[in-house]
Amino acid sequence: MLGKKKKQENDPVALAQQQRAREEQEVNAAFNKGVTALRDFIAPSSLEYQNNFFHIGTRIARTFYVFGYPRQIFTGWLSSIINLDEVLDLSIYIYPVESQVVLENLRKKVTQLEAGLQIDAEKGRTRDPGKQAAIQDAEEMRDKLQVGEERFFRFGLYFTVYASSMDELDFVTHKIESILGQQLVYSKVATSQQEQGFNSTIPQFMDQLQIRRNMNTGAISTSFPFTSADLSQDNGILYGINMHNSGLVIFDRFSLENGNSVVFAKSGAGKSFAVKLEALRSLMFGTEIFIIDPENEYQRMAEAVGGAYVRLSLSSATRINPFDLPKVIDVEEADNALRSNIITLHGLLRLMMGGAQAQMAAGGTSALPALNPVEESDLDAALIETYAKAGITNDPLTHNSQPPTIMDLYDTLLHMGGTGPQLAQRIRKYTTGTFAGIFSQQSNTDINNPMVVFNIRDLEDELRPVAMYIVLNYIWNKTKSDQKKRILIIDEAWQLMKYEDSANFMFSLAKRARKYNLGITTISQDVEDFMGSRMGRAIVANASMQLLLKQSSSAVDVLADVFKLTSEEKKRLSQFPVGQGLFFAGQSHVHVQIQSSPTEMGLISTNPNQAQSANQAGDLDQPQGTIDLNNRLTPGSG
Repeated sequence: MLGKKKKQENDPVALAQQQRAREEQEVNAAFNKGVTALRDFIAPSSLEYQNNFFHIGTRIARTFYVFGYPRQIFTGWLSSIINLDEVLDLSIYIYPVESQVVLENLRKKVTQLEAGLQIDAEKGRTRDPGKQAAIQDAEEMRDKLQVGEERFFRFGLYFTVYASSMDELDFVTHKIESILGQQLVYSKVATSQQEQGFNSTIPQFMDQLQIRRNMNTGAISTSFPFTSADLSQDNGILYGINMHNSGLVIFDRFSLENGNSVVFAKSGAGKSFAVKLEALRSLMFGTEIFIIDPENEYQRMAEAVGGAYVRLSLSSATRINPFDLPKVIDVEEADNALRSNIITLHGLLRLMMGGAQAQMAAGGTSALPALNPVEESDLDAALIETYAKAGITNDPLTHNSQPPTIMDLYDTLLHMGGTGPQLAQRIRKYTTGTFAGIFSQQSNTDINNPMVVFNIRDLEDELRPVAMYIVLNYIWNKTKSDQKKRILIIDEAWQLMKYEDSANFMFSLAKRARKYNLGITTISQDVEDFMGSRMGRAIVANASMQLLLKQSSSAVDVLADVFKLTSEEKKRLSQFPVGQGLFFAGQSHVHVQIQSSPTEMGLISTNPNQAQSANQAGDLDQPQGTIDLNNRLTPGSG
């Protein structure tokens, strides 16, 4: 054996193998030393503990424990801390205790208390209400424990708050102690135990403070922590992140009383971004989208999803005839289709003829007189006669005939008696004048696409509200003839709200949209003018969902009054960063952060820098990054 061992020691092959083995061990040790574990990613850059606070990276923190509770505690008492608009970590430790052990201790306690009362009586001392209340509580607890109605627990509550400076930390400390003190719940700073307190509030299930209070089932249930404002459903789309509890705001607007919503924000606060994000995600669930785009903001998104982009201008070939009738299946609606469209045309023609109110609202100086009752009557007769000449009457069987145009109405007015010739002159610029063509010929637009964008940017300011009115009526007729789940987005709606007739038409749509499974989204940055009109307030009242992003200081008071905001919400409304706001759905509302993926950001952002960075992050220039309209993203879309 010795000879064999000596031979191995002198064997160069064996020595080389041993050398290689040692080198491999050293290499493996060096490699493992450089491997980054998960704790290396989540650990702060530094931790420094002081007597009653500690530094964690660049932040300052302080841990508290709760040691005192009132005799009776009520449901939701902890929500004031959970919903506090501060950064904090909260831990609850609940230890069940055997009922038999508790019963034995309670029996001893009751015996001691009763003996104390008896001694006090023998010595002539005054009655002690505290001891009698304690006996009563103990006996009640014994009865409930005995029959299994209650159980007994040991309860520990700790929380750590974070701040950027010592002054801010002291302010938050005072705020929390005041809120809890109002409920007779008493807390203390974990002096000289900040490390143990911090370990007790981070998610590693280590109760190193061990400061506990006896509680029964009823008392424990009042501290149920998930009482923060929440807006999340099983169905719906993602609107953003709930800033109260970092949860997801997932909601289906059509689950409310109606599917209407309003979005208010100052320019650059992210209102169009939020609406485009909603439209893109709704499209994935089969909802059709109509958009009236006054500023050419939706073209990129429409092209990315293969939508139809209709550009309306005096030089474009697109024509929309406001005299078109909807192809309604419902018998009752079919009987009223002609009458309903004539009423709509009354409002449109008043807008076209430029009544005094419309002219003044548009900033005009030479206002034409508004229509008087005689002119209204003559116009109504002319509309009925114009349809009759085209073979269209109240009989639904005649509604498939080719409808007349505004040229036919002009001809009817010109050759009728009364005020007809004067009315004809007032609409001549739409027939043979400057604005001729776009709305005076038969429609050549029959769009069958899940997303349709009507661009009116290139229209003159005077023609723009007329175009918005006609497009709205066109969309409304399509909605009535083919009922599907749809969303109609009206951007810069304040342009319509300036005119009484178009404002009335919008309000009529908002009231009747639910019947046809249509949700109307109204966007405006001119909050004061929008809310200053009677119809504007009515539209807001008829919207079950609202989104308020950052506002100008002058608009805050108006919105605070309409939406009954708290003083804190009112203060923050003018201070929200871009993309944050208040999301109202029915009776609930939360502070929300609008969040998008890099792919979505590249499709919908109007900020060139954001779009470029999103393109780089999501590789949007690749063909496979486009969106398929079959309710899904193609594999390359992220």
